Amino acid sequence: MLLWRLVGGWKDLITGELAWFIGERDTFFIATANLEQPYIQHRGGPVGFLKVVDERTLGFADYSGNRQYITVGNLDDNAKAFIFLMDFAGRRRIKIWGRAEVVENDDAALLKKLRDPGYDGDVERMFLFHIDAWDANCPKHIKPRFTEEEVGDSVQGLRDRIAELEERVRGF
Repeated sequence: MLLWRLVGGWKDLITGELAWFIGERDTFFIATANLEQPYIQHRGGPVGFLKVVDERTLGFADYSGNRQYITVGNLDDNAKAFIFLMDFAGRRRIKIWGRAEVVENDDAALLKKLRDPGYDGDVERMFLFHIDAWDANCPKHIKPRFTEEEVGDSVQGLRDRIAELEERVRGF
Protein backbone atom coordinates (compact mmCIF):
# COMPACT_ATOMS: atom_id res chain seq x y z
CA MET A 1 0.00 0.00 0.00
CA LEU A 2 1.18 3.50 -0.78
CA LEU A 3 0.27 4.61 2.72
CA TRP A 4 3.35 2.94 4.15
CA ARG A 5 5.76 4.17 1.46
CA LEU A 6 5.32 7.91 1.61
CA VAL A 7 7.91 9.84 -0.32
CA GLY A 8 8.26 13.57 -0.66
CA GLY A 9 6.93 14.93 2.60
CA TRP A 10 3.86 15.05 4.72
CA LYS A 11 0.34 14.83 3.39
CA ASP A 12 -2.56 17.07 4.39
CA LEU A 13 -5.54 15.29 2.82
CA ILE A 14 -7.10 12.03 3.94
CA THR A 15 -6.43 9.42 1.28
CA GLY A 16 -8.49 6.27 0.82
CA GLU A 17 -5.69 4.26 2.42
CA LEU A 18 -5.56 6.55 5.45
CA ALA A 19 -9.37 6.43 5.80
CA TRP A 20 -9.20 2.63 5.74
CA PHE A 21 -6.42 2.60 8.38
CA ILE A 22 -8.37 4.95 10.66
CA GLY A 23 -11.55 2.91 10.20
CA GLU A 24 -9.79 -0.26 11.40
CA ARG A 25 -8.57 1.22 14.71
CA ASP A 26 -10.21 0.71 18.09
CA THR A 27 -7.77 2.97 19.92
CA PHE A 28 -5.67 6.08 19.49
CA PHE A 29 -3.83 8.67 21.55
CA ILE A 30 -4.55 12.39 21.46
CA ALA A 31 -2.03 14.94 22.72
CA THR A 32 -2.95 18.45 23.75
CA ALA A 33 -1.22 21.16 25.78
CA ASN A 34 -2.39 24.07 27.84
CA LEU A 35 -0.19 27.09 28.52
CA GLU A 36 1.74 25.15 31.20
CA GLN A 37 2.09 21.49 30.22
CA PRO A 38 1.30 18.80 27.64
CA TYR A 39 -1.09 15.90 28.15
CA ILE A 40 -1.67 12.65 26.28
CA GLN A 41 -4.93 10.76 26.58
CA HIS A 42 -5.85 7.31 25.32
CA ARG A 43 -9.16 7.02 23.50
CA GLY A 44 -10.71 3.64 22.86
CA GLY A 45 -13.96 2.33 21.50
CA PRO A 46 -15.45 0.04 18.90
CA VAL A 47 -13.48 -0.42 15.69
CA GLY A 48 -14.07 2.66 13.55
CA PHE A 49 -15.15 5.01 16.35
CA LEU A 50 -12.72 7.65 15.03
CA LYS A 51 -14.48 8.73 11.86
CA VAL A 52 -13.54 10.60 8.70
CA VAL A 53 -15.83 13.64 8.44
CA ASP A 54 -14.32 15.07 5.25
CA GLU A 55 -10.97 15.10 3.44
CA ARG A 56 -9.30 17.15 6.21
CA THR A 57 -11.39 16.42 9.30
CA LEU A 58 -11.74 13.53 11.74
CA GLY A 59 -14.30 13.30 14.51
CA PHE A 60 -15.44 11.18 17.41
CA ALA A 61 -18.20 11.14 19.98
CA ASP A 62 -16.99 11.64 23.54
CA TYR A 63 -18.79 9.40 26.02
CA SER A 64 -18.86 9.73 29.79
CA GLY A 65 -15.50 8.74 31.22
CA ASN A 66 -13.16 9.60 34.07
CA ARG A 67 -14.56 13.13 34.35
CA GLN A 68 -11.15 14.81 34.45
CA TYR A 69 -11.78 16.94 31.32
CA ILE A 70 -8.05 17.66 30.88
CA THR A 71 -8.20 17.45 27.08
CA VAL A 72 -11.27 19.69 26.99
CA GLY A 73 -9.56 22.20 29.30
CA ASN A 74 -6.34 22.18 27.30
CA LEU A 75 -8.27 22.92 24.11
CA ASP A 76 -9.69 26.04 25.77
CA ASP A 77 -6.09 27.37 25.95
CA ASN A 78 -4.64 25.87 22.79
CA ALA A 79 -6.40 24.24 19.83
CA LYS A 80 -3.24 22.56 18.54
CA ALA A 81 -3.39 18.80 18.98
CA PHE A 82 -1.80 15.59 17.77
CA ILE A 83 -3.27 12.13 17.10
CA PHE A 84 -1.13 9.01 17.19
CA LEU A 85 -2.58 5.81 15.71
CA MET A 86 -0.93 2.40 16.10
CA ASP A 87 -1.45 -0.93 14.40
CA PHE A 88 0.80 -3.14 16.50
CA ALA A 89 -0.11 -6.36 14.69
CA GLY A 90 0.65 -4.84 11.29
CA ARG A 91 3.60 -2.81 12.64
CA ARG A 92 2.25 0.50 11.31
CA ARG A 93 1.72 3.91 12.87
CA ILE A 94 0.34 7.22 11.71
CA LYS A 95 1.06 10.67 13.16
CA ILE A 96 -1.50 13.43 12.57
CA TRP A 97 -0.96 17.11 13.43
CA GLY A 98 -3.79 19.59 13.56
CA ARG A 99 -6.29 21.53 15.61
CA ALA A 100 -9.06 20.06 17.72
CA GLU A 101 -12.35 21.58 18.73
CA VAL A 102 -15.05 20.55 21.15
CA VAL A 103 -18.59 20.50 19.73
CA GLU A 104 -21.59 20.30 22.03
CA ASN A 105 -24.41 17.81 21.42
CA ASP A 106 -26.74 20.35 19.79
CA ASP A 107 -25.50 19.53 16.26
CA ALA A 108 -27.89 16.66 15.48
CA ALA A 109 -26.43 15.86 12.04
CA LEU A 110 -22.87 15.64 13.38
CA LEU A 111 -24.04 13.63 16.40
CA LYS A 112 -25.72 11.13 14.07
CA LYS A 113 -22.51 10.80 12.03
CA LEU A 114 -20.15 10.39 15.03
CA ARG A 115 -22.27 8.36 17.45
CA ASP A 116 -21.61 4.62 17.46
CA PRO A 117 -25.02 2.96 17.01
CA GLY A 118 -23.96 -0.23 18.80
CA TYR A 119 -22.74 1.63 21.89
CA ASP A 120 -25.36 2.72 24.40
CA GLY A 121 -23.28 5.25 26.38
CA ASP A 122 -24.28 8.89 26.71
CA VAL A 123 -22.45 11.26 24.38
CA GLU A 124 -21.26 14.23 26.44
CA ARG A 125 -19.78 16.13 23.51
CA MET A 126 -18.01 15.57 20.21
CA PHE A 127 -14.52 16.34 19.00
CA LEU A 128 -13.52 17.48 15.54
CA PHE A 129 -9.88 17.25 14.52
CA HIS A 130 -8.82 19.46 11.59
CA ILE A 131 -5.75 17.99 9.90
CA ASP A 132 -2.76 20.18 9.09
CA ALA A 133 -0.42 17.28 8.19
CA TRP A 134 0.03 13.55 8.60
CA ASP A 135 2.79 11.02 8.10
CA ALA A 136 3.38 7.28 8.35
CA ASN A 137 6.33 6.01 10.38
CA CYS A 138 8.90 3.35 9.70
CA PRO A 139 7.91 0.01 11.28
CA LYS A 140 11.48 -0.95 12.24
CA HIS A 141 11.10 -0.70 16.03
CA ILE A 142 7.39 -1.51 16.41
CA LYS A 143 7.02 -4.74 18.34
CA PRO A 144 3.98 -6.74 17.20
CA ARG A 145 1.16 -6.97 19.73
CA PHE A 146 -2.25 -8.50 19.20
CA THR A 147 -5.72 -7.81 20.53
CA GLU A 148 -7.67 -10.50 22.34
CA GLU A 149 -9.88 -10.80 19.26
CA GLU A 150 -6.87 -11.25 16.93
CA VAL A 151 -5.39 -13.93 19.18
CA GLY A 152 -8.77 -15.60 19.54
CA ASP A 153 -9.16 -15.83 15.76
CA SER A 154 -5.71 -17.41 15.45
CA VAL A 155 -6.23 -19.83 18.31
CA GLN A 156 -9.70 -20.96 17.19
CA GLY A 157 -8.20 -23.13 14.44
CA LEU A 158 -6.00 -24.83 17.03
CA ARG A 159 -8.96 -25.36 19.35
CA ASP A 160 -10.94 -26.90 16.50
CA ARG A 161 -8.05 -29.24 15.64
CA ILE A 162 -7.64 -30.28 19.28
CA ALA A 163 -11.37 -31.04 19.52
CA GLU A 164 -11.15 -33.09 16.33
CA LEU A 165 -8.16 -35.08 17.63
CA GLU A 166 -9.80 -35.62 21.02
CA GLU A 167 -12.88 -36.97 19.25
CA ARG A 168 -10.71 -39.37 17.23
CA VAL A 169 -8.89 -40.56 20.39
CA ARG A 170 -12.22 -41.25 22.10
CA GLY A 171 -13.05 -43.61 19.24
CA PHE A 172 -10.15 -45.97 20.06
